[in-house]
Amino acid sequence: MIPEGNHQSNIVRFKGFQNEYDRYRPQAPRLVTELLTGYLKRRPALVVDLGCGTGLSTFLWLAAADSVIGIEPGDDMRGKALEKWKALGSPEGISFIPGYSNALGLPPESADIVTCSQSFHWMEPVSTLKEAGRVLKAGGIFAAYDCDWPPVLEPSIESLYHELIEQAEAIIGRRLPAEERAFKWNKDEHLRRIKESGEFAFAREVVFHNTERCDAERYVGLTLSQGGVQTVIRLGGGELDETIAAYREEVERYFDGRTLETLLSYRIKLGIK
Repeated sequence: MIPEGNHQSNIVRFKGFQNEYDRYRPQAPRLVTELLTGYLKRRPALVVDLGCGTGLSTFLWLAAADSVIGIEPGDDMRGKALEKWKALGSPEGISFIPGYSNALGLPPESADIVTCSQSFHWMEPVSTLKEAGRVLKAGGIFAAYDCDWPPVLEPSIESLYHELIEQAEAIIGRRLPAEERAFKWNKDEHLRRIKESGEFAFAREVVFHNTERCDAERYVGLTLSQGGVQTVIRLGGGELDETIAAYREEVERYFDGRTLETLLSYRIKLGIK
């Protein structure tokens, strides 16, 4: 049974797309572990990664914490994380379990750090922050981190990216009833919600950048990995096919067979209990 406040449409947003998601999406930068560990002032004994998906953030903590738990309600995404875990030899200290951000089933004051990598905007924020406050130790940290889309490249291509995303959302609005659409909370409100939750003595935003190597295939893949685009593709009918084809053509023309360094802006909204 899904706990109150969770949207089934959010949980299934990337259903069946776990391989492509894992292939094209960026792994969380190592700077995240360094920054949060610095605020904690000790090596974390337990990190809990909420909405962990395929583990792109969870595995980052394997060498930076004594143990880490990835919590993911989506079977396909969690299955991919487990597949990667087994490929690494099933290392101790990292596990992936089903669960929801506002019903973790963990003991009170058991975690040093609770993270949401590209995921907090899919969670009911009030109950999630309350649950994070419950499981965090004194001085523990809640951190939601996201990158800005798309990666910095070239104005005309970035404009085409936004047009594609907007077209996908318009199609969803036309073809899906409101109760079947995924619902996301505004990322710009994350810090305010952390402050107003009453769970944290200190809160702030940290902004930094990271670079990712991209060829045309990956840049297009990053675009097509966006949930709205995937929703339209699953709906069928080919309404985005021409737009995607034109976008791919422009990206391939720009890269011209090259692999380039692209820049991603990151924002961490954090609260310290």
